[in-house]
Amino acid sequence: MSQWNQVQQLEIKFLEQVDQFYDDNFPMEIRHLLAQWIENQDWEAASNNETMATILLQNLLIQLDEQLGRVSKEKNLLLIHNLKRIRKVLQGKFHGNPMHVAVVISNCLREERRILAAANMPVQGPLEKSLQSSSVSERQRNVEHKVAAIKNSVQMTEQDTKYLEDLQDEFDYRYKTIQTMDQSDKNSAMVNQEVLTLQEMLNSLDFKRKEALSKMTQIIHETDLLMNTMLIEELQDWKRRQQIACIGGPLHNGLDQLQNCFTLLAESLFQLRRQLEKLEEQSTKMTYEGDPIPMQRTHMLERVTFLIYNLFKNSFVVERHLQPKEMKSSAGGKGNEGCHMVTEELHSITFETQICLYGLTIDLETSSLPVVMISNVSQLPNAWASIIWYNVSTNDSQNLVFFNNPPPATLSQLLEVMSWQFSSYVGRGLNSDQLHMLAEKLTVQSSYSDGHLTWAKFCKEHLPGKSFTFWTWLEAILDLIKKHILPLWIDGYVMGFVSKEKERLLLKDKMPGTFLLRFSESHLGGITFTWVDHSESGEVRFHSVEPYNKGRLSALPFADILRDYKVIMAENIPENPLKYLYPDIPKDKAFGKHYSSQPCEVSRPTERGDKGYVPSVFIPISTIRSDSTEPHSPSDLLPMSPSVYAVLRENLSPTTIETAMKSPYSAE
Repeated sequence: MSQWNQVQQLEIKFLEQVDQFYDDNFPMEIRHLLAQWIENQDWEAASNNETMATILLQNLLIQLDEQLGRVSKEKNLLLIHNLKRIRKVLQGKFHGNPMHVAVVISNCLREERRILAAANMPVQGPLEKSLQSSSVSERQRNVEHKVAAIKNSVQMTEQDTKYLEDLQDEFDYRYKTIQTMDQSDKNSAMVNQEVLTLQEMLNSLDFKRKEALSKMTQIIHETDLLMNTMLIEELQDWKRRQQIACIGGPLHNGLDQLQNCFTLLAESLFQLRRQLEKLEEQSTKMTYEGDPIPMQRTHMLERVTFLIYNLFKNSFVVERHLQPKEMKSSAGGKGNEGCHMVTEELHSITFETQICLYGLTIDLETSSLPVVMISNVSQLPNAWASIIWYNVSTNDSQNLVFFNNPPPATLSQLLEVMSWQFSSYVGRGLNSDQLHMLAEKLTVQSSYSDGHLTWAKFCKEHLPGKSFTFWTWLEAILDLIKKHILPLWIDGYVMGFVSKEKERLLLKDKMPGTFLLRFSESHLGGITFTWVDHSESGEVRFHSVEPYNKGRLSALPFADILRDYKVIMAENIPENPLKYLYPDIPKDKAFGKHYSSQPCEVSRPTERGDKGYVPSVFIPISTIRSDSTEPHSPSDLLPMSPSVYAVLRENLSPTTIETAMKSPYSAE
């Protein structure tokens, strides 16, 4: 089932979340019409490769043209109109920046996967719940409301400034008119009345100047209060959401709204600055004893200038950070010679620039989230573990000595992040049963809602009886899924995280031939399958094969292994024991669409023999001795097809074949 089909089957509360991140940058109509094609492209890689992004953008437009041709035949006028508009918008918006469309689509697909993972979670995790609290949403609404109120107040003081200018012009005109009169006319009753009118106008002008300055002072105070409390707090929360998104959590939406708030405030402050300059001009043309403008304007202008400076300084942020696959080796060399624990060295990538606005020079500086410097790609897994631990534990981007004494993290938070890693990297998050298994592996607890975990336990100390750490084990599984069993994982057919004890409880009452797939606990990046059958006496038996690693899976797709796998019981003809995927799904129904080809029949050698070869097809086969109390599992599964085996049966005795295929039992 495609990812988009899974999304459409979500409950309404999750569909509402999906609706929030589709807009004109990437319309939902395109996501729907081109669902399969979109999911088959590597948008994440294209977001860092301009050539690849350009090709994908061109192909996207070609796909749109094909859809236009199809709907034109159907005479769907509304859809034709929308597709033409969307094509025009996409071409205009992304023509000069094709990598941006790759970023947008990659983020949308990733957010879909996160929501699908959240839908499979029994409860919302603590980190995501904290990011979506009602108090945060309420503050966002309050910020937008107050910014709009400030903008409206500045518009009103703009009218006040214009009124003052008109009043002063009228006063100036009347005053100059009297000044130009003859001396005899100046003593007339009409002139005396005009003088009284001018005095009233001067009083009104003085009152209006004081009133305008008072309103501006109030606006400055409200802006200062908003910036230093709610707006800065909102920006810090956005940076925290960005940290969480960096490690696979919910995308940090809200930057557009935040940017709009900063923009509106900046516009209001610059408008206020111009109003103060106009008042100065008016005061220069006409002043009087007790004029409030010379007394207040300088201080107010300084405050406005400081607010502008502070606003721009805080609004300069890093929107997009390096992802794990974008990290490059900082030094050459082979292996890890001379390297120390680089996962304990944090660095900040600082950005500086300078802008000049209306003669106001502002030096801007901001820091990215901390990055870990590595000297070899083999250090990347531990470096990424450091990024995860840091972003879960702190929001201080300058704490470069964090790993001198890293604080513990709550188990529930870490498991939530683990699920994010799977949803963002391999398309499907972890359910409650899988998380319980991870919790037990980490802490030997049956619940993952309580307790704390140390950095050493997560990434430094080896698992009991193993030569690797928990994170190394988990990261190898992620790599295995991504490269070798991704379609099976996305379809939900890989139970994966289940202990051998729980495995037996699940299988013991199932029909013979029922099997499940789980990740190896003793082999890095290994996957195995276990099936159940019954002995002649009715005893329940469990059989597990040695885990398949990336080497074997590179030679033969896992779905084909499940299809063609054979076992030999004593001298019986080899049979495939795998019938039903747990709990009761017929094997071919579950994996049929993932088979790479039909089983190949092998021809006999030609009589000429000089150029005749027996075509070979890889097939895994195992032997199980019927007289053994414990089933045997080979240490090396032999590549063989049914027809190859048939040829061997004609030339070798069953005893010879069985002896050749024996290997020590490897418990798994």
